[in-house]
Amino acid sequence: MKSTATTKSRLASLTEDISIIPEDAPYRARLHFLFAQIEKEFEQLYLENLNLQEKLDNATASTKDSLTPYTEQRATAGALVATGSGGASLAATPATPSAPLGDEIGASLLAAASNTHKSLKAKLSSATGGSKVKASNKIKAQTSRIVSSFKAQTVVSSVVREFGGHKDGIWQVAAKQGQPIIGTASADHTACIWGIESGRCLLQYQGHAGSVNSIKFHQHRDLVLTGSGDGTAHIWQAAVNWEVPKKGHSSEEELDDSDGQLEDRDRVDTLRTPLCEFTGLGGHLSVVVAADWLSSMDQIITGSWDRTAILWDVETAQPLQPLTGHDHELTHVSAHPTQRLVVTASRDTTFRLWDFRDPIPTVSVFQGHTETVTSSVFARDDKVVSGSDDRTIKVWELRNMRSALATIRTDSSVNRLAVSTGGIIAIPHDNRQIRLFDLNGQRVARLPRTSRQGHRRMVSSVAWAEEPLLNCDLFSCGFDRRVFGWSIVLPKDN
Repeated sequence: MKSTATTKSRLASLTEDISIIPEDAPYRARLHFLFAQIEKEFEQLYLENLNLQEKLDNATASTKDSLTPYTEQRATAGALVATGSGGASLAATPATPSAPLGDEIGASLLAAASNTHKSLKAKLSSATGGSKVKASNKIKAQTSRIVSSFKAQTVVSSVVREFGGHKDGIWQVAAKQGQPIIGTASADHTACIWGIESGRCLLQYQGHAGSVNSIKFHQHRDLVLTGSGDGTAHIWQAAVNWEVPKKGHSSEEELDDSDGQLEDRDRVDTLRTPLCEFTGLGGHLSVVVAADWLSSMDQIITGSWDRTAILWDVETAQPLQPLTGHDHELTHVSAHPTQRLVVTASRDTTFRLWDFRDPIPTVSVFQGHTETVTSSVFARDDKVVSGSDDRTIKVWELRNMRSALATIRTDSSVNRLAVSTGGIIAIPHDNRQIRLFDLNGQRVARLPRTSRQGHRRMVSSVAWAEEPLLNCDLFSCGFDRRVFGWSIVLPKDN
């Protein structure tokens, strides 16, 4: 009983130690449940030991009782031989025949008792050992589960930059490779280029007549591609001087400034004319929800609510090929960074892989989600990652479209996710959370969200920096009109 009490006190102490970890209430409840299961196993093991010990005691007592008559009989015979009965004749006649017989009977009874004791001891040892092994295995499994769930604690993440100034929700954020700038697409009909170091808006594009739904940087040139609710896609010049002295003004002050009192160097440049506009005959008939550059950078892909995607030639701004087949509105398009491959996602619960590497393009349909597929992007090792309103993220292999390699189940709808070059999936949710998983479906971390940091409304998009930009590894945007730059230090094995 003392051992059980000690075990309980240690488990209680361990539970208290773990409870101080800054996690949410359901996680702590899960820990308490697991430790309660461990306590239950110990209690059951203790009761089994008591029961077996009682059986052993009873068996030992029973053996002693069976040996008592023989012991008393042998003692009486010895006394008779010593004192004699009938005088000297009995005394002169030794009782040698009786002694060997008694010794033989006693030896057999002692052997039987010894065998019974050994048998009971073996059963006790076997039962106790089995219970111990069983309990040990369960404890190891539960402890392994607990320890594996602590892996997220090895990730260090925090908000190190904040950008604000849009007058409506932000649909997408993108990072420019090789330059400390990011771009944002907003429902306020504008797109902005931001300096990461200063936190200022360096350029505001005002050429669209509707919500700007997507933004993508050209890999090598100072060009930006945007898709809009006005049914068009634009390419515009984004040459900015990001080495602007920091003045301490907020981006909101700079965007809202109408008095002309700020110095010229603090003003936000505006642009209204695109270099190229993709519209007209053969173009989209409805909202353009997303657009992306193909790896060659001489073509783009656009997706629309008119249920089609279109491949365009950048130089002529003419449509090359419509991509049809989806049964409902498209929600996202994404191009492979090095190959002529495109994925399109739709409200019809599927996403499609379009292969333009051959003269005659081919298409593959990926089915597995039960609700709208909100995004699908390429990842390393010929994989595709898809997110859906069904609260799942699935990792697929390009060569096997029948079943997903891994499925990640969450508690909220998934928006436009991103995958790092190292294979870490950043998942933005409707419930304001951002979670990180690897391509095997294992949880890596949940980015902190408190009253002082993190998004206050749904997170609509995330984007990884190819290389850390001024200590920012990941950018996120949402309908709280804010963009955050996150510093994320991952474990070495990730």
